[in-house]
Amino acid sequence: MELEIIGHIHTDFSEKFGIPRQSGISSLHATITFEPNYAVEEAFRGIEGYSHLWLLWQFSEAVNVPYSPTVRPPKLGGNKRMGVFATRSPFRPNHIGLSSVTLEGVEKTENGILLRVGGADLMDGTPILDIKPYLPYTDCHTDATGGFSVDFDRKLTVKFACDCPLSDEKRKGLVAVLEQDPRPSYLEDPSRVFGMSFAGYNVKFKVDGDTLTVVEMKF
Repeated sequence: MELEIIGHIHTDFSEKFGIPRQSGISSLHATITFEPNYAVEEAFRGIEGYSHLWLLWQFSEAVNVPYSPTVRPPKLGGNKRMGVFATRSPFRPNHIGLSSVTLEGVEKTENGILLRVGGADLMDGTPILDIKPYLPYTDCHTDATGGFSVDFDRKLTVKFACDCPLSDEKRKGLVAVLEQDPRPSYLEDPSRVFGMSFAGYNVKFKVDGDTLTVVEMKF
Protein backbone atom coordinates (compact mmCIF):
# COMPACT_ATOMS: atom_id res chain seq x y z
CA MET A 1 0.00 0.00 0.00
CA GLU A 2 1.32 3.42 -0.94
CA LEU A 3 0.19 6.36 1.19
CA GLU A 4 -0.34 9.76 -0.36
CA ILE A 5 0.37 13.05 1.38
CA ILE A 6 -2.75 15.22 1.31
CA GLY A 7 -1.29 18.35 2.88
CA HIS A 8 1.08 19.86 5.44
CA ILE A 9 0.65 21.49 8.83
CA HIS A 10 2.25 24.82 9.73
CA THR A 11 3.17 25.35 13.40
CA ASP A 12 5.52 27.39 15.61
CA PHE A 13 7.86 24.40 16.08
CA SER A 14 10.67 24.29 13.52
CA GLU A 15 12.59 21.44 15.21
CA LYS A 16 11.77 18.29 17.15
CA PHE A 17 13.09 19.36 20.55
CA GLY A 18 10.44 21.24 22.50
CA ILE A 19 7.41 20.01 20.59
CA PRO A 20 4.55 19.16 23.00
CA ARG A 21 4.79 15.49 23.97
CA GLN A 22 1.11 14.96 23.16
CA SER A 23 -1.64 16.83 21.35
CA GLY A 24 -3.84 19.13 23.42
CA ILE A 25 -1.11 20.10 25.90
CA SER A 26 -0.86 23.54 24.33
CA SER A 27 -3.72 25.38 22.63
CA LEU A 28 -1.38 26.99 20.10
CA HIS A 29 -2.89 27.65 16.70
CA ALA A 30 -1.75 25.95 13.50
CA THR A 31 -2.91 25.82 9.90
CA ILE A 32 -3.20 22.93 7.48
CA THR A 33 -2.84 23.52 3.75
CA PHE A 34 -3.67 20.88 1.17
CA GLU A 35 -2.39 19.57 -2.12
CA PRO A 36 -4.54 20.74 -5.09
CA ASN A 37 -6.36 17.41 -5.45
CA TYR A 38 -7.54 17.59 -1.83
CA ALA A 39 -8.07 21.32 -1.30
CA VAL A 40 -11.49 21.19 -2.95
CA GLU A 41 -14.49 22.44 -0.99
CA GLU A 42 -16.51 19.26 -1.54
CA ALA A 43 -14.01 17.17 0.45
CA PHE A 44 -14.71 19.23 3.59
CA ARG A 45 -18.49 19.49 3.34
CA GLY A 46 -19.94 19.05 6.87
CA ILE A 47 -16.63 19.27 8.73
CA GLU A 48 -17.68 22.48 10.51
CA GLY A 49 -20.08 20.42 12.60
CA TYR A 50 -17.20 18.81 14.52
CA SER A 51 -15.29 20.45 17.35
CA HIS A 52 -12.30 18.09 17.15
CA LEU A 53 -10.47 16.16 14.47
CA TRP A 54 -8.04 13.26 14.29
CA LEU A 55 -4.93 13.92 12.23
CA LEU A 56 -2.99 11.00 10.77
CA TRP A 57 0.47 12.12 9.79
CA GLN A 58 3.96 11.01 8.90
CA PHE A 59 6.96 11.07 11.24
CA SER A 60 8.89 12.57 8.32
CA GLU A 61 12.08 13.09 10.36
CA ALA A 62 12.22 9.39 11.31
CA VAL A 63 11.40 7.60 8.05
CA ASN A 64 14.99 6.40 7.59
CA VAL A 65 15.33 5.04 11.13
CA PRO A 66 15.10 1.21 11.20
CA TYR A 67 12.28 -0.46 13.11
CA SER A 68 13.01 -1.85 16.56
CA PRO A 69 10.53 -3.86 18.68
CA THR A 70 11.56 -1.89 21.78
CA VAL A 71 12.29 1.79 22.39
CA ARG A 72 13.53 3.94 25.27
CA PRO A 73 10.74 6.41 26.22
CA PRO A 74 12.14 9.79 27.42
CA LYS A 75 9.46 9.78 30.11
CA LEU A 76 11.18 6.78 31.72
CA GLY A 77 14.56 8.48 31.67
CA GLY A 78 15.78 6.81 28.50
CA ASN A 79 17.10 3.89 30.59
CA LYS A 80 14.21 1.45 30.33
CA ARG A 81 12.99 -0.31 27.21
CA MET A 82 9.31 -0.69 26.44
CA GLY A 83 7.56 -2.31 23.51
CA VAL A 84 7.14 0.08 20.61
CA PHE A 85 3.40 -0.63 20.51
CA ALA A 86 3.12 0.42 24.17
CA THR A 87 4.49 3.88 23.27
CA ARG A 88 3.96 6.73 20.85
CA SER A 89 7.57 6.67 19.72
CA PRO A 90 8.24 7.86 16.14
CA PHE A 91 10.41 4.80 15.48
CA ARG A 92 7.59 2.60 14.26
CA PRO A 93 7.18 0.10 11.43
CA ASN A 94 5.22 2.62 9.34
CA HIS A 95 6.17 5.97 10.96
CA ILE A 96 2.53 7.10 11.30
CA GLY A 97 1.42 9.52 14.01
CA LEU A 98 -2.04 10.26 15.42
CA SER A 99 -3.12 13.53 17.04
CA SER A 100 -6.39 14.97 18.26
CA VAL A 101 -6.82 18.70 17.56
CA THR A 102 -9.57 21.27 17.89
CA LEU A 103 -11.11 22.60 14.69
CA GLU A 104 -11.01 26.39 14.89
CA GLY A 105 -12.01 27.33 11.39
CA VAL A 106 -12.40 26.44 7.74
CA GLU A 107 -11.25 29.03 5.21
CA LYS A 108 -11.61 29.33 1.46
CA THR A 109 -8.44 30.73 -0.07
CA GLU A 110 -7.19 31.23 -3.61
CA ASN A 111 -5.34 27.93 -3.19
CA GLY A 112 -8.36 26.05 -1.89
CA ILE A 113 -9.51 25.05 1.57
CA LEU A 114 -7.35 25.79 4.62
CA LEU A 115 -8.04 24.45 8.13
CA ARG A 116 -7.22 26.28 11.34
CA VAL A 117 -6.64 23.94 14.28
CA GLY A 118 -5.49 24.12 17.90
CA GLY A 119 -3.45 21.87 20.17
CA ALA A 120 -1.26 20.21 17.53
CA ASP A 121 1.95 18.46 18.60
CA LEU A 122 3.57 18.46 15.17
CA MET A 123 6.69 20.04 13.74
CA ASP A 124 6.26 22.75 11.12
CA GLY A 125 5.86 21.20 7.67
CA THR A 126 4.80 17.74 8.87
CA PRO A 127 3.02 15.80 6.08
CA ILE A 128 -0.66 15.03 6.73
CA LEU A 129 -1.89 11.65 5.52
CA ASP A 130 -5.57 11.81 6.47
CA ILE A 131 -8.15 13.66 8.57
CA LYS A 132 -11.08 12.07 10.40
CA PRO A 133 -13.72 13.56 12.70
CA TYR A 134 -13.45 12.98 16.45
CA LEU A 135 -16.64 11.30 17.68
CA PRO A 136 -17.21 11.94 21.41
CA TYR A 137 -19.76 9.13 21.83
CA THR A 138 -17.19 6.50 20.89
CA ASP A 139 -13.73 8.14 21.02
CA CYS A 140 -13.95 9.38 24.63
CA HIS A 141 -13.30 6.67 27.26
CA THR A 142 -13.61 8.09 30.78
CA ASP A 143 -12.49 4.80 32.38
CA ALA A 144 -9.28 4.50 30.34
CA THR A 145 -5.96 3.77 32.09
CA GLY A 146 -2.69 5.49 31.22
CA GLY A 147 0.01 2.85 31.66
CA PHE A 148 3.41 4.28 32.57
CA SER A 149 2.26 7.78 31.57
CA VAL A 150 -0.09 8.24 34.53
CA ASP A 151 2.15 10.80 36.29
CA PHE A 152 1.97 13.26 33.42
CA ASP A 153 0.15 15.81 35.62
CA ARG A 154 3.44 17.12 37.08
CA LYS A 155 4.07 20.66 35.88
CA LEU A 156 7.01 23.00 36.31
CA THR A 157 6.72 26.62 37.38
CA VAL A 158 7.87 28.76 34.44
CA LYS A 159 9.61 32.09 35.06
CA PHE A 160 11.19 34.60 32.67
CA ALA A 161 14.58 36.14 33.55
CA CYS A 162 14.56 38.05 30.25
CA ASP A 163 12.11 40.02 28.16
CA CYS A 164 9.54 37.91 26.31
CA PRO A 165 8.81 39.45 22.88
CA LEU A 166 5.88 37.13 22.15
CA SER A 167 2.24 38.11 22.04
CA ASP A 168 0.17 37.15 25.09
CA GLU A 169 -1.33 34.24 23.16
CA LYS A 170 2.00 32.81 22.02
CA ARG A 171 3.59 33.38 25.43
CA LYS A 172 0.78 31.36 26.99
CA GLY A 173 1.38 28.61 24.45
CA LEU A 174 5.13 28.59 25.13
CA VAL A 175 4.53 28.37 28.88
CA ALA A 176 2.18 25.41 28.34
CA VAL A 177 4.98 23.59 26.53
CA LEU A 178 7.74 24.50 28.99
CA GLU A 179 5.78 23.61 32.12
CA GLN A 180 5.60 20.00 30.86
CA ASP A 181 9.45 19.92 30.90
CA PRO A 182 10.74 19.35 27.33
CA ARG A 183 14.00 17.78 28.58
CA PRO A 184 14.63 14.05 28.59
CA SER A 185 13.93 13.07 32.20
CA TYR A 186 17.48 11.78 32.74
CA LEU A 187 19.02 15.25 32.25
CA GLU A 188 18.68 16.85 35.68
CA ASP A 189 21.73 19.16 35.77
CA PRO A 190 20.44 22.55 37.04
CA SER A 191 23.41 24.38 35.50
CA ARG A 192 22.80 23.11 31.98
CA VAL A 193 21.23 25.54 29.50
CA PHE A 194 18.80 24.03 27.01
CA GLY A 195 17.61 25.63 23.81
CA MET A 196 14.52 25.15 21.68
CA SER A 197 13.07 26.86 18.64
CA PHE A 198 9.65 28.45 19.01
CA ALA A 199 7.85 30.91 16.71
CA GLY A 200 11.15 31.95 15.12
CA TYR A 201 12.92 32.51 18.46
CA ASN A 202 15.72 30.54 20.09
CA VAL A 203 14.45 30.03 23.63
CA LYS A 204 17.12 29.16 26.21
CA PHE A 205 16.20 27.87 29.65
CA LYS A 206 17.41 26.14 32.81
CA VAL A 207 15.56 23.82 35.17
CA ASP A 208 16.23 23.67 38.90
CA GLY A 209 13.91 21.39 40.82
CA ASP A 210 10.34 22.29 39.87
CA THR A 211 11.22 25.71 38.42
CA LEU A 212 12.08 26.37 34.78
CA THR A 213 13.64 29.74 34.05
CA VAL A 214 13.81 31.23 30.56
CA VAL A 215 17.17 33.02 30.45
CA GLU A 216 17.26 34.27 26.85
CA MET A 217 15.10 34.68 23.76
CA LYS A 218 16.72 35.64 20.47
CA PHE A 219 15.13 35.93 17.04
